Amino acid sequence: MTSRAVLSAGSNIGDSVGLLRSVLDAAGDDLVATSDVYRTAPWGGVEQDDFVNVTLIVAGDRTPREWLEFCRECERAAGRVRDVRWGPRTLDVDVVHVDVDGEPVTSDDPELTLPHPRAGQRAFVLVPWLQIDPDAELAIEGERRRVVDLIADLDGAEVAGVRRAEALR
Repeated sequence: MTSRAVLSAGSNIGDSVGLLRSVLDAAGDDLVATSDVYRTAPWGGVEQDDFVNVTLIVAGDRTPREWLEFCRECERAAGRVRDVRWGPRTLDVDVVHVDVDGEPVTSDDPELTLPHPRAGQRAFVLVPWLQIDPDAELAIEGERRRVVDLIADLDGAEVAGVRRAEALR
């Protein structure tokens, strides 16, 4: 089984860019592509510093659940604490989308909902993803939609708030 996953990583505590780089390092040979670093305002209404975000494409012999465990391992290594929903964090790594043998995976499992239930509404996920995969598609309510079209449907101010900062490599 070969899988390809889209992961979104963000940080706003500590050496945020270094913490994002640690995810790339952990992916090793499974790393296919990574976006530049983008700076974005926090999402979810909690007062905090801006985030730095990247989107990664990884591929390997892992199940969707194993990609989730990879994300959790990266968060644990960064000292992630889950105190406040949508609050500040050293590192947040989410599984956005997974293809297995070329077919998109859907899951209603509360621990691993695929595709990520809010990915289509988040410019900080979609804009960096589009940078590394201009043909990207995301299933929304069972319908495959182009990421470029999802971005076009978002509020322009939110999209403009996703600001390219620097390359990680």
